[in-house]
Amino acid sequence: MSDAPRSHGRLSISASLAPRDLMAERPRLKGAWTARVITLFPEAFPGILGLSLTGKALDQGLWALDAIDLRPFGEGKHKNVDDTPAGGGAGMVLRADVVGRALEQAAIGTPSDRDRWPVVYLSPRGRPFTQAMAERFSRADGLTLICGRFEGLDERVLEEYEVEEVSLGDFVLSGGEIAAQALIDATVRLIPRVLGNQASTEEESFSEGLLEHPQYTRPAVWKGREIPDILLSGHHAKIATWRRAMAERLTKERRPDLWRAYRGCHDGDPDGDREL
Repeated sequence: MSDAPRSHGRLSISASLAPRDLMAERPRLKGAWTARVITLFPEAFPGILGLSLTGKALDQGLWALDAIDLRPFGEGKHKNVDDTPAGGGAGMVLRADVVGRALEQAAIGTPSDRDRWPVVYLSPRGRPFTQAMAERFSRADGLTLICGRFEGLDERVLEEYEVEEVSLGDFVLSGGEIAAQALIDATVRLIPRVLGNQASTEEESFSEGLLEHPQYTRPAVWKGREIPDILLSGHHAKIATWRRAMAERLTKERRPDLWRAYRGCHDGDPDGDREL
């Protein structure tokens, strides 16, 4: 059995000191949206991103992924990447000089404009990740993600490199790798041609500030439950009205925060009620 790293079409994903396109091992489509991920576990990538539609798009070169191993940037014989917290406390903190060197390497060949190339740190204290944020990231040339470990990252790195902190929710993970894959997935699927049917992204939850309406398919009757008659009527205008009403109902019931924001953006009383 060969020990050679697995190939992903025209792109090779493996642990690397330098971003993959700088190593010039394999060609890459010019201008492809690129995610550069700084991590202590580069073998975690592409993971789920290498499967299904995102994996197919990766093979086709519609987007690119560079997993950058943080360890080689470490200090001393053992390549230490962390140290004890200043001021005391439990756990360890990723060193500013180590992560800084990795970020400077990852920045080679990328625009300095943070609108064109955001640098993101996955952190529980960051701003909540939203569909609007994914859309913003998808319009950039690419982005760099820092996967944290231990007790976090030296604050000076965030300040020096204008790093944007992003959170997937009010919970704590062992590291940023899973969060990074989720963020990349949500972003990559918005890149033209990745899904094949771009209209599908326009009808999903959050696309208009609402949760998505219920979906049905065959069989027409299952365990005594029927598909709503309106969806079988062939009357597209009535179907659209029904779907909008259901999306509003679900949003109001399950996400009052989204409902208030939606009402506020549509000339309604954000705190007002509405019979659905």
